[in-house]
Amino acid sequence: MAADREKPAPWPTFRGNAAQTGVAASPLTDRLQLLWTYEAKSPIESTAAIQDGVVYVGTMKGELLAIDLATHKLKWPPYKAKGAIEGAPGIRDGKLFFGDRRGTFHAVNAATGEKLWTFDTSGEIISSANFTGENVLFGSYDHFLYCLSADTGKIVWKFETDAEVHASPCIADGAVVIAGCDAQLRLIDAANGTQRGILQLSFNVASSPAGDGKRIFVSCYDNHMFCVAPSGVLGPGEAHALQKVWDVKAAEDVHFRASPAVSGDCVIFAGQDGLVRCMAKADGRELWTFRARDEIDSSPVIAGDRVFFGSNDGTLCALKVAYGAKVWSFAAGAEIAASPAIGEGRLVIGARDGAVYCFGPAGSSSPAGAAELRRARGGG
Repeated sequence: MAADREKPAPWPTFRGNAAQTGVAASPLTDRLQLLWTYEAKSPIESTAAIQDGVVYVGTMKGELLAIDLATHKLKWPPYKAKGAIEGAPGIRDGKLFFGDRRGTFHAVNAATGEKLWTFDTSGEIISSANFTGENVLFGSYDHFLYCLSADTGKIVWKFETDAEVHASPCIADGAVVIAGCDAQLRLIDAANGTQRGILQLSFNVASSPAGDGKRIFVSCYDNHMFCVAPSGVLGPGEAHALQKVWDVKAAEDVHFRASPAVSGDCVIFAGQDGLVRCMAKADGRELWTFRARDEIDSSPVIAGDRVFFGSNDGTLCALKVAYGAKVWSFAAGAEIAASPAIGEGRLVIGARDGAVYCFGPAGSSSPAGAAELRRARGGG
């Protein structure tokens, strides 16, 4: 019974929760060990979901995989979409939700891999799924944010923006927050899809916004990082002015594709200049930086006192949140564009050579053998 009460939390969405904070609810051992590697035979850019002992991850070949967390065997044959799966699958009530680059959004039975329904848009879907009430949300390159019934796939509402919606929607203060290629940050009423607030940003947005209950954090595809606050508590029928609390311009030219992680008094950004930046939430002061050896497209994830991310040199890194010192790293065999998923006591991440890695405490599963470790590090 005590073990049941202490069962580690899942990782059900792209950034771990509806607010997209990038913070793991599951504890993670201080002594991580590679437990297994699964060869997907197709590049992985999708962030995994972890729930009920299963890892769900998409491939650029258009397959959704369900990998047993303990045995690293497939739970059911790959579900085949018609386009590459780049966004993270979201899981809710035994159903998996994800889009593909052909513009189709899918709902799949998580236990069997059976298709439940599909919904076609007119553009690529890079956005990951998020949830509000009984509905599922995602953005499309056809310029729309969609809200569908999770049960039936029927449209509840849709909202048209001025350009492609690349980023995943965030839920903050009961509203849907989106930012996209029109360089606008928008608050959308979750119940009816009407716009409640809008703010002009510095440039297009490729990362996803994160909320902490009071403020929204977002980075642009230039060198700006923002903290934004709605002007008061969201109420029925109210429109909102969105106010910049701070706007920090990085000293170097940098494109931000990675989404920020928000915890405690800090927000952590990572960019294609290879820098991880920890900023004070209150005023945007730079608390520390860490330079990786290559570009970072992998969104950082905070687990306890550490922050994890991958980089394009194939390294998975952990830094101390308090002061930015590197405390752990793992050399994969290829670039890492996917973001870490941390759930049920495991860290799972895929690489562009098709390898899916699972890390956890020593002795918790069959440790990787010497040959597998060599393969993981790019050896023969």
